[in-house]
Amino acid sequence: MITVALADPVTTLPRAPGLAYEPKFDGHRLVVVRTVEDVVLQARSGRIVTAAFPDLAAAARQLPAGTVLDGEVVVWHEGRTDFALVQRRAAATAARAAVLAQSLPASYAAFDVLELAGLDLRARPYERRRALLVDLLLPLGPPLQPVPMTTDPELAETWYETLPASGIEGLVVKRLDQPYPAGRRGWRKLRHTNVRDAAVVGYTGSPRRPVALVLVLPVGDETPLVSSPLSAALRAEVAAAVARATGARVTTGATGATVTAIGLGEVPFRPLDPPLTAEVRHTSARHPPPEVLRLRTDL
Repeated sequence: MITVALADPVTTLPRAPGLAYEPKFDGHRLVVVRTVEDVVLQARSGRIVTAAFPDLAAAARQLPAGTVLDGEVVVWHEGRTDFALVQRRAAATAARAAVLAQSLPASYAAFDVLELAGLDLRARPYERRRALLVDLLLPLGPPLQPVPMTTDPELAETWYETLPASGIEGLVVKRLDQPYPAGRRGWRKLRHTNVRDAAVVGYTGSPRRPVALVLVLPVGDETPLVSSPLSAALRAEVAAAVARATGARVTTGATGATVTAIGLGEVPFRPLDPPLTAEVRHTSARHPPPEVLRLRTDL
């Protein structure tokens, strides 16, 4: 399993000499491993998802053996990245994935190269890894592409203000002299203020078919809130996460608590201890209900 670097959230754009800025794409984190024999696609959690993205696997076979890339898989639709379509691709069976690869082709926004031709690059500074990444991918072209990068904070701020219409959810900031911080929050991320990480303290519905999540947001009075209904892909993802968290032992049983849901009054839910983490979009603490974008424990 390849352990990926993480980022700490910040509320203002960092400005200092020696910083690099990249757009933060709204997709799923994906590690591309080109072995001598074939290609392996790994989610952030370590789960192997090669079968879900046969188009990316085919493109990655052009890479030299012994290459490992870190990046984001996205799906473009009507001029912007569409996270719901990425979820649809990620949740597809192998047979369905081949069909979706034609109708909803995936793109890979690579932002780091960890190994190249068998050489481990993680101890090298980001500036050098970036140059190697660009040299590697530019001749290949789509769907494997390096993310844009700038060292100009004014241009980065322009990206931050103007690119959300294209599905860009913020910026990632890295030091030019920084080794790859595997497993650590060595990068910084500036996201638009309506997207936050929230604690998942429970869920409504059954363990096999969850309906919504019970969340504690990092703002307000920490009162639990019920999310809007989950998409089919997220329901499957939450069910799998609940099974892992409980050792696949819990399949039935009574709910353990109640929570007030907007427009629904008291709603029973099943607590999770320890909680999971989800990325949510919300405009206020109460109205409308938070929209769950993804679980942070998986893809």
